[in-house]
Amino acid sequence: MYYSPDARTLPQTKTMLTVKHILESKPKPFNTVTPHTLVIDALNMLNSVNLSYLIVMDGDKYKGLFSERDYSRNVILKGRASNSTKVQEVMTTDLPVVTVTDTVEHCMHLMNSHKTRYLLAYYENEKFAGVITIHDLLRQVINNRESVFDSSVAEQLIDNDESGLIY
Repeated sequence: MYYSPDARTLPQTKTMLTVKHILESKPKPFNTVTPHTLVIDALNMLNSVNLSYLIVMDGDKYKGLFSERDYSRNVILKGRASNSTKVQEVMTTDLPVVTVTDTVEHCMHLMNSHKTRYLLAYYENEKFAGVITIHDLLRQVINNRESVFDSSVAEQLIDNDESGLIY
């Protein structure tokens, strides 16, 4: 429950959005590659799916994440060749993990504390469920802003006359 800053109003119930809600709103992952995929092929796939990451899977087992950042830091800056380097040599493998029952708020704190743009989501049976991105979280905050922000406070901030003030 959250309480309105105006003490004269009654408390309202807030539905806690979870990782499960985010995953259900996303299409099933189609942006997967194997660990043995060449980086050049992974880059072409990134371009064709218009995403910033690929999920590296070996069968139904999660192995890592390959992102544009991995390419720039682990291929280009290290002088590797895209046509001879495999994704498994440069992918990220140490991302924070959440379960499908964790809240969006928990995801935000975890992402912030680990300074990452991605979280790995798992079911309770330790089966890989998907990837939660910073964009997924921002989309949830924007789409559910009424439950995140008190509208009267937001209106006051918007209507606040700042003329003559220097910050």
